[in-house]
Amino acid sequence: MNPAGLDALAEALRCLPGVGPKSAQRMAHHLLQSDRQGARRLGEAILHALDAVRHCQRCNTFSETDLCTRCASSQRDSTLLCIVETPVDMNMMEQTLAYQGLYYVLMGRLSPLDGMGARELGFERLLERVLDGVVREVILATNYTNEGEATAHYLAAMLAPRGVRVTRIARGVPVGGELEFVDPGTLAQALRERKSCAG
Repeated sequence: MNPAGLDALAEALRCLPGVGPKSAQRMAHHLLQSDRQGARRLGEAILHALDAVRHCQRCNTFSETDLCTRCASSQRDSTLLCIVETPVDMNMMEQTLAYQGLYYVLMGRLSPLDGMGARELGFERLLERVLDGVVREVILATNYTNEGEATAHYLAAMLAPRGVRVTRIARGVPVGGELEFVDPGTLAQALRERKSCAG
C-alpha cells in the first residue's frame, strides 16, 4: 500500500492529457525517488503560473500582462484577425512566418457533448473584437476535426453578414489533423491558400 501523499500525487498527475494511471504512478515515483529538486521546481512553477498568467484582454491568449506582446506590437497588421482554438495553435501559425496579423484564441471549440457552446467560448466577446472598426478580414484557423469544422461553420455564419471578409485556411492541413502536429511548411501553404467562407 502506497503512502497517501504518493497516491495523491499520482492522482493529480492524471489531469495531464494522455496520462493514465500507470504513467501517473511512474511519474510520481520518479519525482519522489530520483528528482525531488525537479519536483519542487515543478510545483513552484505551477503555483507561479497559476498566480501570474491570465488572459490577454484583446486576443484571449495566455499573458502575464493586460496585453500580450503580439497585441501590443505596432508591427502587426491589425486589419487581419486569425481565430484559432488554442495558444499552441497560435504558436504553430507563428512558426510559419507567413502571417503578420493579430489573433483571437477561443480556448476550445464547439462541443455540445462536452458542454462547450458559444457562451462558454465567449463568442459575444469575439464579436466585439471583430467589430472594432479595424478588422477587415477574419481567418478561421480552427482544426479540421468535426468540432473544429462545426466551430468554423458557426463563426462564418455569425461573422459573414457583419461586413468583414471571412476566410478559412485551406485543406493543406490533413482532415482530422490538429495544427499542433502539422509541420510549418504545410501550415504556411494552408494559410496562403485560404478561401472565402459561405455566409
